[in-house]
Amino acid sequence: MQPTLTSSQTSSPVLGTYRWQVVALLFFATTINYLDRQVIGLLKPTLEAQFGWTESDYSTVVMAFQAAYALSLLAFGGLIDRIGTKLGYAISIVVWSLAAMLHAAAGSTLAFAGARALLGLGEAGNFPAAIKTVAEWFPKKERALATGIFNSGANIGAVAAPILVPWILGAYGWQEAFILTGAVGFIWLGFWWWLYEIPARQAKLSRAEFDYIHSDTDEQPTPGVDTPVRWLQLFGIRQTWAFIFGKLLTDPIWWFFLFWLPSYFATTFHLDLKKPSLPLILVYTATTIGSIGGGYLSGWFIRRGWPVFRARKTAMLLFAVCVLPIMGVQYATNIWQVVGLISLAAAAHQAWSANIFTVASDMFPKKAVSSIIGIGGMAGSVGGILFPLLVGYLLDSFKAQGNLTGGYNILFVCCGLAYVLAWGVMHLFAPTFNKVNL
Repeated sequence: MQPTLTSSQTSSPVLGTYRWQVVALLFFATTINYLDRQVIGLLKPTLEAQFGWTESDYSTVVMAFQAAYALSLLAFGGLIDRIGTKLGYAISIVVWSLAAMLHAAAGSTLAFAGARALLGLGEAGNFPAAIKTVAEWFPKKERALATGIFNSGANIGAVAAPILVPWILGAYGWQEAFILTGAVGFIWLGFWWWLYEIPARQAKLSRAEFDYIHSDTDEQPTPGVDTPVRWLQLFGIRQTWAFIFGKLLTDPIWWFFLFWLPSYFATTFHLDLKKPSLPLILVYTATTIGSIGGGYLSGWFIRRGWPVFRARKTAMLLFAVCVLPIMGVQYATNIWQVVGLISLAAAAHQAWSANIFTVASDMFPKKAVSSIIGIGGMAGSVGGILFPLLVGYLLDSFKAQGNLTGGYNILFVCCGLAYVLAWGVMHLFAPTFNKVNL
């Protein structure tokens, strides 16, 4: 049944704002998600010294996360379409928060790989649940902005980590860094269970806002969980492959920014990761601007009368072009030029991300959105498994030659070209991002 109307709601056309409270919950969950996964990148020098890791050893630990994340994205995508966003999100954060804390008990490379795998299994539920929640709570013209806002939590988490983790490391030790950051997820869980429900069941939602949420969709809102589609059916649809390749080619670049940028600045510019790192803070702060600005831009195009597909594709092409200058890192003469180039690329990635996630909810009905996000996310994680193999090989090879920076320069060229290639492949499979009829 639809929300009960009060007398004030029937007499006043004022649009409510409860949907933005939902975005706030998604924002904080995503912040915690990225805080937990970023900890190991900042502790990398400490853990390398303690456990004698090579670059390839660290790549193995990273790939354990990526492999589990990839498989779990596929599973969580279908699961959340079946059990709903409220329960699905709760299961996800319980698993990943426990896994984050278990890192403190690891005493070997294999144990760290196991903890990372469990973390990947849990964290995979975040984006399928969050994107489906946005599709349930927002009209199309606001979805990219809502996605950009909650996705900026990834950047806040990445900014908070270089501040919190070195402080905890210096004051208490590396084990406590994992325990304290992992425990935060259980605080969020209490707020989620208390405040969240789908629009058709949310008694605090006004009728005016309920109607607005469904104002530009031909899907009928229902009070229960939609009957999901078979996810194997989705692989026969061209739009699915457009999303798959868009994620496959670009997600690994973000993983590289998360897991290797701290080490890059430490080895190339002798940045002390035991102290709060201004260059990393600036890079990840820029991504917040990119995430929200990127979500706003395509919505602005739509409000000016552009077709949805044209607005999304134009915005994504602009963001792809903005990543190209990162290839110039090899010619930079000081750390701040490098920070500027990487900040632009990382911000453009998050702007791209806000829009590619929204493209999935543009092309597919709500009952399939979580499954599609899971499939595309799995493809991105497969790329995230393969790319670290190249990263580890290049960095170890160039380190043996005494030229570690040369390996990073090649990787930055790969980063610069990835988004333009992804945009072209997406255009090939889905030129107009047509709506799928299931």
